[in-house]
Amino acid sequence: QVQLVESGGGSVQAGGSLRLACVASGYTYSANTMAWFRQVPGKEREGVAAIDTLGSTAYSESVKGRFTISKDNAKNTLYLQMNSLKPEDTAVYSCAVRAFIYRSRMLLSGTYNNWGQGTQVTVSS
Repeated sequence: QVQLVESGGGSVQAGGSLRLACVASGYTYSANTMAWFRQVPGKEREGVAAIDTLGSTAYSESVKGRFTISKDNAKNTLYLQMNSLKPEDTAVYSCAVRAFIYRSRMLLSGTYNNWGQGTQVTVSS
């Protein structure tokens, strides 16, 4: 059973930084894509960043240049370094994994079948 557990969320002022972590367990996908999504109540889930086992990455335009996705395979942990945070980054951030690589659909939430519970990020102005 795949389990994804996020941590690192919290409250920060605009311009600040946070690093989210997602510890993954219970899957043996040799080729996979892991991603961060975020959601605000009343809005659709938004793909933020993704990385696959070939090292390819994808970012939404709204976070490009400010957020960096990475992973530590030895620790089975996915990270999201978030810098220059803005109030509009406030959301619940969730990590997800899928058992394939498809570069043109890395931020499409419907292609992911395993999700964490999420961690709240609040950015105040």
